[in-house]
Amino acid sequence: MTDQQIAKDVSLKHISTIAEKFGIDPQEIEMYGKFKAKLPLKAIDRTKAEKSNLILVSAISPTPAGEGKTTMSIGLSEGLNRLGKKTTVVLREPSLGPVFGIKGGATGGGYSQVLPMEDINLHFTGDFAAIEKAHNLLAAIIDNNIQSKTNSLLLDPRTIGWKRVMDMNDRSLRHVIVGLGGTTSGVPRETGFDITAASEIMAILCLAKNLTDLKERLGNIFVGYTYDKKPIYAKDLKAEGAMAALLKDAIKPNLVQTIEGNPAIIHGGPFANIAQGTNSVIATLMGMTHSDYTVTEAGFGFDLGAEKFFDIKCQSAGLKPKAVVLTTTIRALKYHGGADLKTLTEPNVEALKKGLPNLEKHLENIAKFGMVPVIAINRFVSDTDEEIKAVKELAASKGIRVAVAEVWAKGGAGALDLAQHVIDVVESKKSDFKPLYDWTMGVKEKIATIATEIYGAEYVDYTPKAKANLRKITDLGLEALPVCIAKTQKSLSDNPNLLGRPKDFIITVREIEIAVGAGFLIPITGDIMRMPGLPAHPSSEGIDINDDGEITGLF
Repeated sequence: MTDQQIAKDVSLKHISTIAEKFGIDPQEIEMYGKFKAKLPLKAIDRTKAEKSNLILVSAISPTPAGEGKTTMSIGLSEGLNRLGKKTTVVLREPSLGPVFGIKGGATGGGYSQVLPMEDINLHFTGDFAAIEKAHNLLAAIIDNNIQSKTNSLLLDPRTIGWKRVMDMNDRSLRHVIVGLGGTTSGVPRETGFDITAASEIMAILCLAKNLTDLKERLGNIFVGYTYDKKPIYAKDLKAEGAMAALLKDAIKPNLVQTIEGNPAIIHGGPFANIAQGTNSVIATLMGMTHSDYTVTEAGFGFDLGAEKFFDIKCQSAGLKPKAVVLTTTIRALKYHGGADLKTLTEPNVEALKKGLPNLEKHLENIAKFGMVPVIAINRFVSDTDEEIKAVKELAASKGIRVAVAEVWAKGGAGALDLAQHVIDVVESKKSDFKPLYDWTMGVKEKIATIATEIYGAEYVDYTPKAKANLRKITDLGLEALPVCIAKTQKSLSDNPNLLGRPKDFIITVREIEIAVGAGFLIPITGDIMRMPGLPAHPSSEGIDINDDGEITGLF
């Protein structure tokens, strides 16, 4: 059966029933139809949240199709619930870029899904649209101010880094010229589009604690300089109030349900290769307020989403996770061992063993944060017992817990062993979270720490543009901000072709974007783009809708 067929056979519970199970009065939620709702921010209780056990699900370096972190997160939450632990899974919202691109949706799969799958993967509750509009409102205000003869701040168009955004993979919009058409149509200047998941507004929404904090962060967005070198922020343009008004509903986390009828919160959707890669602080605290265990995920491999989860989100919000589940697949290990993508379903123990150093590096990285890992082998039907045995032998040699999880095929029943391992780790209290670096370190020192300690680089090189950006950061007094490195997810290095565990490589920072509102700096490495493109045969080719209004081909 396909994911859609499985989802279609499930009898969804009314969202008010899920809210009651979650511990919130159904009268307090804001309904979005029968199966979706917004949760009120007042339902967060920090004292209760601190008693919850926060579990992070991460992964080894993925294949292009991903390794099932979302599916694993959902399945683990189902397994924990089956073992009597009140558990909520907290996830990111899907972006239409991957939905119509190569990876498809982000609602899990098989018997470990969040529902209603079609709604969540498409427009959901309109959060992405609100973020997009708030972002582009600031862009319009900036260009309007440049054009104005009576209200101009004398912004120098050459210094403006604020682009526009759209929630779609569209490489043709990476670089554009705006303001063409004569004096009444604005001042011509070069700019471009990023995908909405990479918007600073997305990052701000996911790190904001409440509406007041949201508005303050929006006002702190760095826009550019005047002709006399004075820095200009969004608050100088009096933009933060209107932007916050557009986000009044988007800041509230969304409540849906798992395929087994347990609560799921989905909120925010930054990518991990070009942004911080984790759901909102508000959503995480909401889940922790009402659950014994809160399962969340961070995008792509541990080197990307998990590092940012720990060093940015946890430090910013004062979160202290209790365990890490490292999602591992036989196919990914074979891929990192040199096997061709087309042969990953064929037995190949030799390639798998060559790929094990990638798993080992991620395990070493987890230990750097004082965390105890559990390896979760996301089993596929093509996996052989001999291949799984090789992974178990590695785990045994390092004294690390490992579980085979069949969450796609069996849902929570396929995660009972994994869930018990997680409970054992939490109850052992052996995890003692510590960040990798102190925010007060110099910018280059923070970048070098991540590059050498987490990626395994020999050293970091900077282009002339990146060096100029470093001087700007110093001039603006922003050296104490953490760093959110944009890097390919395909490799531990900044070169997507260096698979496995590359060594003796150099990380090249070509520019550093400033995100004062979000509260971090964005060093951009290699050829990473903040506006992806579509593949030759995008997923959109297989998506359709029939006369009954049923969407097909969406996964």
